[in-house]
Amino acid sequence: MGRTEFGRLLREARQRSLLTLESLAEASGVSVRAISDMERGQSLPRQATLSELMDALELDEDERRRFLEASVLRAEGHAGRVPRQLPPDLAVFRGRTQALETVREFTSRITDQGGHVVVSAIGGMAGVGKTAFAVHWAHHVADRFPDGQLYVNLRGFEDAAHPLDPAEALGGFLRALGVPDNDIPRGTEKRGALFRKRTESRRLIVVLDNARDEEQVRPLLPASTGCLTIITSRSRLADLATREGAQLVGLDVWTREEALAALSARIGEDRCRTDPKAAARLVELCGYLPLAVAIVAAQLSAMPQLPLRVAVRDLRGTAPLLDALSAGARRSDVRAVFSWSYRALPPETAVLFRHLALHPGPSVSAAAAASLAGIGVPEARRHLRRLASANLLSRDAEGRYVLHDLVRVYGVELVESEQDDGLGARTRLLDYLRHNAQAANRFLGITVADEDVPLADGVVSVPLDTREEALAWFRQEEATVSSALRSMDDPRLLRFRMTLTQDWVSYYSLMGRWSEEIAAKRIGLDAALQLDDPAAIMGNASHLARALAETGQAADADRHVELMLGQLHRLGPVERAVAERTVGWVRGRQKRHDEALRHARNALDIYRTLGDDRAAAREMNAVGWYLALLGRYEETIELCKEAIPLLQRYDNLRIEAAAWDTMGYARHRLGDLGGAVADYQESLRVYGDAFDDYNQAEVLEHLATAQQEQGSRAEARASWLRAAELLSTIDSPHAARMRANAEALDASGASSEQA
Repeated sequence: MGRTEFGRLLREARQRSLLTLESLAEASGVSVRAISDMERGQSLPRQATLSELMDALELDEDERRRFLEASVLRAEGHAGRVPRQLPPDLAVFRGRTQALETVREFTSRITDQGGHVVVSAIGGMAGVGKTAFAVHWAHHVADRFPDGQLYVNLRGFEDAAHPLDPAEALGGFLRALGVPDNDIPRGTEKRGALFRKRTESRRLIVVLDNARDEEQVRPLLPASTGCLTIITSRSRLADLATREGAQLVGLDVWTREEALAALSARIGEDRCRTDPKAAARLVELCGYLPLAVAIVAAQLSAMPQLPLRVAVRDLRGTAPLLDALSAGARRSDVRAVFSWSYRALPPETAVLFRHLALHPGPSVSAAAAASLAGIGVPEARRHLRRLASANLLSRDAEGRYVLHDLVRVYGVELVESEQDDGLGARTRLLDYLRHNAQAANRFLGITVADEDVPLADGVVSVPLDTREEALAWFRQEEATVSSALRSMDDPRLLRFRMTLTQDWVSYYSLMGRWSEEIAAKRIGLDAALQLDDPAAIMGNASHLARALAETGQAADADRHVELMLGQLHRLGPVERAVAERTVGWVRGRQKRHDEALRHARNALDIYRTLGDDRAAAREMNAVGWYLALLGRYEETIELCKEAIPLLQRYDNLRIEAAAWDTMGYARHRLGDLGGAVADYQESLRVYGDAFDDYNQAEVLEHLATAQQEQGSRAEARASWLRAAELLSTIDSPHAARMRANAEALDASGASSEQA
């Protein structure tokens, strides 16, 4: 169904744009055959291909959303997860004959001989084509590894101070392999162990691109003898050869013949044959560096009538602009290549190019790019297409835009030389991440800001209409947020860093990403302490204490509880109530129920004093729960009876459902099974109205236990199976326990009948 629907949408959009198959192929860079197969429902595009098609068709946001939804149906129909993370292969890949023969021999040791894990480290200078070579190799042998491909840019040399943490890379790999977020452990060591376990019987390709050193790479190596690991780095990584048996492959710049072949493939053999001396001089001026040749070729392709001898003259006349990129005479000419290509850009596209260099993450979305430059998304897409055509940008497997780190350095220095407002651009990016996180949180049932901060001029507001779109936006930008929090340390951006962690913590909590939440909140708390903002200190310490308590780090959680309590005298009543409420929750997780009850009652007293019935009703449920845990069941029931009408008045479905469950729990412990079952069933109904599957499953477990005690074995079995079904839809490991309870009930019933 997904293929048919996508094919229909593609054909209709092409016809509306008055494009033939051939003209769409030319505009998008996707072959005629591939487009035809898609339109006939025979295939679906990879993400990068989809982005190219949507850009070429100039779809609006609603149309792009329909295209994305139709293409996503492909993954939903598959049993199991086969990751396909490789960036697109270059159709014009040329040269490297000897290196390819060497690595094919490595591959055969796995696929033909069933030998050992092959770890290949590809080294070479910046711009030499290490990534292109690794990706080409991986695509060439992908059919021999049926369990898919994993890819990560480790950012080892894009920002020397902030390479990608191996734990973060492992988290991405585990999610791609189908591990639920709640089951991904904290820390590199535990994640690495789970990764090795998950890959021990798989035949995978793992590409670790742009590695800083051996220590960054080692935790990411799979254990299976059927996996091929390909690593690229500017470092030689000799220790991997010694300790891991890695095969080292070094890439230098192209030979003269390879560079000419690559130029011919990009601009046409006839054009090079017409003036071979000029063609040879061009690749010489490029220093035979693949990145430089690709950029010059892209510029020449955009000017098909320009004689190559004129191009040589123009390039030789371009003054080198970036001493920072110099590594000898060969690289001086490369700087000229960048400058020559940049000077040919339209002025508006040049502005966007400079602003892209300020983006802190490994890849940039169109909306983030537009916000950096302070322009609209359609305009940004047009400029991004021009930059991709000029080879100043590439696309990753998800269709986002990637700047080579040499080109990024070039862009940053242009920002300085052109005296662009770098602070304004970074501020807009952070505001984009803040504003859209708040909007997305509303679809997750969470509002993190008490008041809406006006959106700054030039910042893109992404249209989000569903929970799925909200989660997709979070996933798209989470690498940007992680990089921004680590690298944007300008004191003038401290408040943005502080509030940004607050806006994103709900996403991390929802996905069970405790490690990421804790890391983000430590940054936010540090900013709050530097600003000496008591409300912000309390808010960040509050979230941090909750996450630490959730992960069993009691001592660290206690330190942050003390920090919160130390701010109480500086806080207003609302913030004081939030602090008391959080301390109660943390103490509850620590099973210190007397303290939990005391702090929850303090919060409830403040809300009642303020006349805030909405917040008071919510806190009544917390007090009632702690009373129940202390065996004070009658008090629990009375408090829930008082809270539920208020919760209904304010349409607080999730807390109302929790209150019914709390009351059912108290009746259950008092032996009132009929009353408990009725309360549990009402809780289920309200949680259903709130679309809360996880908590429905928890209540179903309570209900099944009560039904079993009533002697209603069939109903108990149905409740446990329904809980297992709900948990299975969200990939929860607890589903197996629910199913086991139902099976145990069957087994005990059979034994009773035989007796």
